[in-house]
Amino acid sequence: MAISGRFVLLALAGLLPVMLFPGWGTVLLVCLVLGALLLLDLALAAPLRKITLDRTLPGNVTLTGSCESVLTIGNTGPRRLRGLVRDAWQPSAGAQNPRQITDVPAGERRRLKVLLKPARRGDLKAPHVTLRAFGPLWLAARQRTLPCPGAVRVLPPFHSRRHLPSKLRKLRELDGKAAVQIRGAGTEFDSLRDYVRGDDVRSIDWRATARRSAVVVRTWRPERDRRVVIMLDTSRTAAARIDDEPRLDTGIEAALLLAVLAERGGDRVDFFAFDRRTRGRAGSASKGNLLGQLVQAMAPLEPELIELDWSQVPGQIRQLSAHRSLVVLLTPLDSGAPEEGLLPMASQLAQQHVVVVASVRDPMLGTMQKERTTAAQVFRAAAAERALLEREAVAIQLRQMGVEVVDAEPHQLPPALADAYIRLKAAGRL
Repeated sequence: MAISGRFVLLALAGLLPVMLFPGWGTVLLVCLVLGALLLLDLALAAPLRKITLDRTLPGNVTLTGSCESVLTIGNTGPRRLRGLVRDAWQPSAGAQNPRQITDVPAGERRRLKVLLKPARRGDLKAPHVTLRAFGPLWLAARQRTLPCPGAVRVLPPFHSRRHLPSKLRKLRELDGKAAVQIRGAGTEFDSLRDYVRGDDVRSIDWRATARRSAVVVRTWRPERDRRVVIMLDTSRTAAARIDDEPRLDTGIEAALLLAVLAERGGDRVDFFAFDRRTRGRAGSASKGNLLGQLVQAMAPLEPELIELDWSQVPGQIRQLSAHRSLVVLLTPLDSGAPEEGLLPMASQLAQQHVVVVASVRDPMLGTMQKERTTAAQVFRAAAAERALLEREAVAIQLRQMGVEVVDAEPHQLPPALADAYIRLKAAGRL
């Protein structure tokens, strides 16, 4: 049972006759009247056992978007339902109007719409709904919490999509699809043309030359239908916030842009999120839209407070691709002891694959490095300088192994990784 503010005001009004006619008889009379009104109103309230609930949800919504949760309340009882409804969405769902007044006549149904503006990515849930059924005087209410589970999946916003048109133009130029064709140093045959001075004599097609009675050369372009494997690190280091964004979310943005770009470029893409076990997986070999599969696989990802088991990574990649592939590792360069994890694993992978390590660099390090006015700032600048030097040392060791390194700030990492992919395509390394 619950009492309303109206009953409290009525009780305060009952003090007036007590003050005018002081005595225990007056007090008892006021209490009896208040109690009778309270019990009468409670008895006339709709029985909550006769209430049915049904929830309708869109299923998916992007992090920057909004959606509506439609709650249908059915009153199968004999009395009118007057009351309050509280939809128990978790705070990060951003429910704008979770508490609403409802009025459902006997035998009818009403719909309540709750606007959701989610504040974080993932699966957001509402396990139950709390109802308060008041009597006609709105003095007292019956209260009950009814199960009505619902969930909505909040998908990554894919802010880096804005870079996709410009990267696709570069890729089309590389593939010879633009108006002005650019011949890449690839290994896939493109076309025949007449020999001009300066062409590589190894590209001469002698059979075509014999047929035309003129020297003809082959032109090449970077191969299509190559394999791209993207690994996203979901270990404890992914929980760090860089530039007011979790490192994991920056990795998701970079992986989405690269995956969509590679698929549009005709390559086969496989993605997996990993720490000590696979947390999510998607690939262009599966049925359906690749982008849809990726955002569904990435939406529930959360950093795990464990270390990444690098020894399992080559096996995971081998399951996805037994052929030479572009392997992209979205992982920090400053995670623990790289000589015990990242470096030996990258060296092993580089023997068979083209490996790219993409890492998010904290822009605060550059700011701290420049501020040296006070003694405290000098110490912070020294710490930032050391951190940057350690990152650069790891990057140099990786490059000596033949590994490409992309180290950029959060908003620059997705386009920088896409540019690295295009450069590798242009160089014929894929």
